[in-house]
Amino acid sequence: MAGGGATATRKLPAVMTPRSASAAEALQEDTVPYVAHEEFREGLPGGRFRVIVDPALAQRYVVHRTRVNVIAMLAICIGAALALAGQALWGIVLVGLGIAANRLVKKQAPRIVLHLASRQAAIYAEVTSQGVMEVRRRSD
Repeated sequence: MAGGGATATRKLPAVMTPRSASAAEALQEDTVPYVAHEEFREGLPGGRFRVIVDPALAQRYVVHRTRVNVIAMLAICIGAALALAGQALWGIVLVGLGIAANRLVKKQAPRIVLHLASRQAAIYAEVTSQGVMEVRRRSD
């Protein structure tokens, strides 16, 4: 609707397939609709919640949040410049640190997300709303 200023509303499918209906019901039973940050912080050490972190989304989130790619590229470029300028040892060290930092942050991304979410309410709200982290009730 170009130029009219009216907004179109999207309709959701009215009929769910039996497979998706049972999956939706299971998700409704397990997923906590909303858990306040303070309740999450208090319940996490006691094991009241089961936290599921999507590793792929966590990597993207942590790399964006920490800007590790920029820092790693800067270290690699400075290391290459030092190596070309005759300081080969320091150049190799900086290139190695840049590569290691990038890989380490990506590998530890789910733990970093959980750590940040348990410490800061804004990050907790962000990662739960974006699907990076799910909080479910413990079914013990």
